[in-house]
Amino acid sequence: MSNVDPSRTFNLGDRSVRRLGYGAMQLAGPGVFGPPKDHDAAVAVLREAIAKGVNHIDTSDFYGPHVTNQLIREALHPYPEDLVIVTKIGARRGADKSWNPAFSREELTAAVHDNLRNLGVDVLDVVNLRIMFDVHGPAEGSIEAPLAVLADLQRQGLVRHVGLSNVTRKQIVQGRAITEIVCVQNQYNLAQRKDDALIDDLAREGIAYVPFFPLGGFTPLQSSILSDVAARLGASSMQVALAWLLQRASNILLIPGTSSLGHLRENLAANGLALGDADVAELDGIAGSVA
Repeated sequence: MSNVDPSRTFNLGDRSVRRLGYGAMQLAGPGVFGPPKDHDAAVAVLREAIAKGVNHIDTSDFYGPHVTNQLIREALHPYPEDLVIVTKIGARRGADKSWNPAFSREELTAAVHDNLRNLGVDVLDVVNLRIMFDVHGPAEGSIEAPLAVLADLQRQGLVRHVGLSNVTRKQIVQGRAITEIVCVQNQYNLAQRKDDALIDDLAREGIAYVPFFPLGGFTPLQSSILSDVAARLGASSMQVALAWLLQRASNILLIPGTSSLGHLRENLAANGLALGDADVAELDGIAGSVA
């Protein structure tokens, strides 16, 4: 039986996906660079995610680079009909493992074709344009030129839907004037809540919000409040953090990443964890205590 409640779904463009998905970034080597430490384990995690009901996978060809997409193809191709693979472009990796902007028409076009080739598909379900004005977070600046390139690739039939990543509210407004935006992917979790109002606005517009680093990223969430609530519920801290996000707003789609089968199963079990009003109120206080 699936660990993912099929009633918890949201539309990503014209596709309905279960709200608890999987992020493939951690399948690459240390620093999201190079091959995985355990190739067979990485393949097993992907197959287990699908077996447990996941039908939304987040990836990028600059993870590795190329590593995660090639693993996804090896593990899952031919893909289940209901699987939605979301990728992103706008960055490239340096030989020193750095993350660098890649916004030119040539770079963006090559990135779309790299994703198509390494995933083994004729059209990409969703492509997020990752804005790299500041690698550490959203920063203002016009996204018209790179998004126009992506919209052109969409008109060519290579991309089905377009999303934005690491963006400000102004950039979302600018983007929606260029093409339909089906999702926004920014950093957000119990401790990082700058997008609270934005999430609610997007929900009213029917636009998915996909928090990256839902568990804190490379520095996992640490909070005595979180630990106390988890102990009271007989759950792990990570399960509670994911359950809080699922209850936060109906348009939130989760993509927790892991290279461990055990952690994958633990994450997916968060779908069945119900938080009471007192739990939520207590957890809401974490942002202020951690800031």
